[in-house]
Amino acid sequence: MPNEDLIALARLVLAGGPLLPRRRLLDAHAGPAAALAAGPAGWREAGLLATQTEALRMRDDDALAGTLAWLGIPQHHLIGWHEADYPAPLRRSASPPLALFVEGDAGLLWRPAVAIVGSRSPTPGGRENAQRFARALASTGIVVASGMARGIDAAAHEATLATADGATVAVVGTGTDVAYPPHHAGLRGRIAARGAVVSEHPPGTPALRSHFPARNRILAGLSLGTLVVEAAERSGALITARQAAEAGREVFAVPGSIHNPMARGCHRLIREGAALVESAEDVIGALAPLAADLANALRERLGETEWGPPDSADGAPRALAPDYQTLWEALGHDPTGMDQLVSRTRLTAAELSSMLLVMELDGLVTAEHGRYLRKTGFFTSTASLTQAEGQ
Repeated sequence: MPNEDLIALARLVLAGGPLLPRRRLLDAHAGPAAALAAGPAGWREAGLLATQTEALRMRDDDALAGTLAWLGIPQHHLIGWHEADYPAPLRRSASPPLALFVEGDAGLLWRPAVAIVGSRSPTPGGRENAQRFARALASTGIVVASGMARGIDAAAHEATLATADGATVAVVGTGTDVAYPPHHAGLRGRIAARGAVVSEHPPGTPALRSHFPARNRILAGLSLGTLVVEAAERSGALITARQAAEAGREVFAVPGSIHNPMARGCHRLIREGAALVESAEDVIGALAPLAADLANALRERLGETEWGPPDSADGAPRALAPDYQTLWEALGHDPTGMDQLVSRTRLTAAELSSMLLVMELDGLVTAEHGRYLRKTGFFTSTASLTQAEGQ
């Protein structure tokens, strides 16, 4: 965005208050700068409260300066509601944020993701299940998302970071630069370096109790599905699951012993209609339709002219964008691993994963045992999932 729009968007975020009037204000104008230029009359017409209007008029120069300083650091992003880069799944959720602060790889927000959530005090078995599902999902190119809390969240993030090419996103209820709990400072840094830390709150925002239920809606909205590994009957994980269901996403639950109080929340979800899952294969099979919708949204974002149907004897697609053409040429009729594709194309694993998803759903590429070749398919084969889960 032009610098003027970036400053204006930051001011709109810092104004606080209800989200809908500020989103409506952006929708009514050509960008954040134009929205601010509408002045008090235009702000009131969009429905902004008097407190929001006053905040926009008065400014908080210290808060604005701090936010802009944070945005001046590489790999720090602010993605506004009005932008094409705003993640499509989140846009379709019940209460999408005005903007997202992202530290790390913002492109991960457009890749298919599964939220893994659960108890902050899991049993050893629950922790192991979170790790097993995270490893298996990450090895197929799915982004593992969670909330960076103690217990199941941390286990899912850690297992993904330990998986080759695994990508993880942490959605937090603080500023992205604030580690909560504090002893997760190292984990926060590794997620930002290998994945992304996401928040609707400006840098420096401390941990407030009211922020955490609200952040769960973002976690659910960014993900194609939510997997509850272990949770008590009264649990924040169940809030995330409910919000996922309300957003039209899949909800999965891992069953446990009837004697384990940490399994009761999962059993309740299953009784209410959540899918009982025993392996990552169960999760992936249910995500195909939602992933197809995500790929269609990605096509719209990048422009339909970047793809074309097979148009030659060997099935080569026409009208591919340069990076897609490079990837097509790097693929062969024999399975090719992600490391080889990175070496041949000089693209990152994250970039390749998104591109391969689109090409798979266009019928150009298939995957076998975690390796890619030309033709058709979806994500990976059963054999590769079994292999990944056994690692």
